[in-house]
Amino acid sequence: MELETRRVGDSIVVSPRGRVDHATADAFSAALATHVAQCASGGPAIVLDMSGVDYISSVGLRALMVAAKQVKAQSGRIVIAALTPMVREVFQISRFHLVFALFDEVDAALESLQKPA
Repeated sequence: MELETRRVGDSIVVSPRGRVDHATADAFSAALATHVAQCASGGPAIVLDMSGVDYISSVGLRALMVAAKQVKAQSGRIVIAALTPMVREVFQISRFHLVFALFDEVDAALESLQKPA
């Protein structure tokens, strides 16, 4: 699994690539934690661009849940964009669509973050 990041305005776009599973979840969580720590009220929001993730397991979902809880506790904002069909199905089955705001495209996610929470 690879993780690319880029700054777009007041947001950080985090783009994992590959599988987020038992073998990669710890590295994913550690890499994401750096950005989550900055994602507080007045800090940059996070857009997770999931277009490059072809599989996510329960440990990957756990990493996302931990990040979401920390961001919420810090009064930050995190959204998810561009889920692949298989990952979208996992999100629906596990009800993660109720935890995160989901967007079809990164641009739509970025635009939503420009509006007040």
